[in-house]
Amino acid sequence: MNPIVIIDYKVGNIGSIVNMIKRIGYSAKVTNDHDDIKNASRIILPGVGAFDNGMKYLQLFGLTEILNHKVLSEKVPVIGMCLGMQLMTKKSEEGDIPGLGWLDAETVKFRFGSGSNSIKIPHMGWNTVRPKDYQSIFKGLEGDETRFYFAHSFHVRCRNEEEVLATSYHGIVITSAIRQGNIFGVQFHPEKSHKYGMMLLKNFLEG
Repeated sequence: MNPIVIIDYKVGNIGSIVNMIKRIGYSAKVTNDHDDIKNASRIILPGVGAFDNGMKYLQLFGLTEILNHKVLSEKVPVIGMCLGMQLMTKKSEEGDIPGLGWLDAETVKFRFGSGSNSIKIPHMGWNTVRPKDYQSIFKGLEGDETRFYFAHSFHVRCRNEEEVLATSYHGIVITSAIRQGNIFGVQFHPEKSHKYGMMLLKNFLEG
């Protein structure tokens, strides 16, 4: 099997992802080396922090072109986590730099109605995730209250509802997981989500 590659662009809690993949029974290579990425069988795009900062680092390491080729041309499965999912959109209200544009979506601020002063931003902590179905990355999580750990101040808004794989509620309904063919994204942190995150990553690696 070709390597599982975690993209190292200096934005993300990569160690926890590596450890969870080891617990599942696989190994992953943390790299920004283009030759490693060329051979990848699965790609994980992690990320925490600001949208523009994430795109700047992807560009600094010359990663946008090779990622576009692997994901859009070769159709290698990829999963974006938290900021990694947001970078897959066309743009963000958090900054000015265009995103990767793999999804017909944008990253937007939380906007609540009147009487919502008690709703905290960032959205941080455990929350229920409601998959549209229990196939692909949510396989095996049926019949349980599927909960994942979130930490984010912006969220993804898809123009195509068919790309929304799961939703959650934090003052408003938000997209918590997406899928477009070989492209997956989760707004939460699987590596901090115990058994649920482990099952989701196992499904992604073996799907």
